[in-house]
Amino acid sequence: MKLTPTRKNEAGLTLIEITVVIAVLLGLIAVLFIGVQNYREATNKSRCIMQISAVQKAVRSHQNLNDVVTGGTLTQTDLVGTGKLIATAPVCPSGGTYTWLGTVPSVGTAYLTCSTSGHAPADTAGW
Repeated sequence: MKLTPTRKNEAGLTLIEITVVIAVLLGLIAVLFIGVQNYREATNKSRCIMQISAVQKAVRSHQNLNDVVTGGTLTQTDLVGTGKLIATAPVCPSGGTYTWLGTVPSVGTAYLTCSTSGHAPADTAGW
């Protein structure tokens, strides 16, 4: 009697197919991480600009409430603290540092600037 090996049709994936699936999944994960990083950077930039805007509003409020003229002295301690217009000093979410102008700026000039590039309002005309 002659024994002939019979090959069964086995369901499954070959090594090449598994490698291709893993490569595609890794590519998708890489794209996801890049997207999340860009989202995080854009969020930090937006938060920083909103904080600059809030400080600018506090500057104008302080100027109006205390009859301070443009060019008059205005320090961070005049605006920030318990019972003042801003409760706590703003911190750049991207790790940049804020520079306080020190005087009441003219309209259109920001009182607070951030050291991180791109963290500046696009338009300060009404400020």
